[in-house]
Amino acid sequence: MGTVTLITGGARSGKSAHALTLAQQAPGGRRFFVATAEALDDEMRARVAHHRAGRSDDFVTIEEPLAIIAALLDLGSRADVVVVDCLTLWISNLLTARPSDEDILAEARRLAGILAGAPFASIVVTGEVGDGIVPENASARRFRDLLGSTNQVVAQSAERVLLMVAGYPLRVK
Repeated sequence: MGTVTLITGGARSGKSAHALTLAQQAPGGRRFFVATAEALDDEMRARVAHHRAGRSDDFVTIEEPLAIIAALLDLGSRADVVVVDCLTLWISNLLTARPSDEDILAEARRLAGILAGAPFASIVVTGEVGDGIVPENASARRFRDLLGSTNQVVAQSAERVLLMVAGYPLRVK
């Protein structure tokens, strides 16, 4: 079984860069990157381009905004290490697809199980959104709550949880 590392932190805290560094240090050369972002506007296209430029050519990129479980299962034993970047956008995408909270949380539990049983090492990036003020509207509160619950479920199955602060990892678990 592979190991699971969850990397969380605020915006621009260095989560993705650290995930790539860990993936480069992992044994084996079969590296995959599962990207959940959708480049739907100019700003997101620029962000996606920035992230692509930060990856070395030895990563095979799989762009999958919703079905990341299927993408991971499809990799099977073809991968040594997989970076999933990120759960924050995955939850946002699932909310846009309009499944119920129960369906989203069931997917999060299923993802945690798939990661824990995967034959490859997994490095999962997510955002820490619960440190700020309580959002003003119900949709934002729903997103914050679902992402927080998803992060907890994945963290429980992870061997290691890192919190990124100003580009530096702090080991939480």
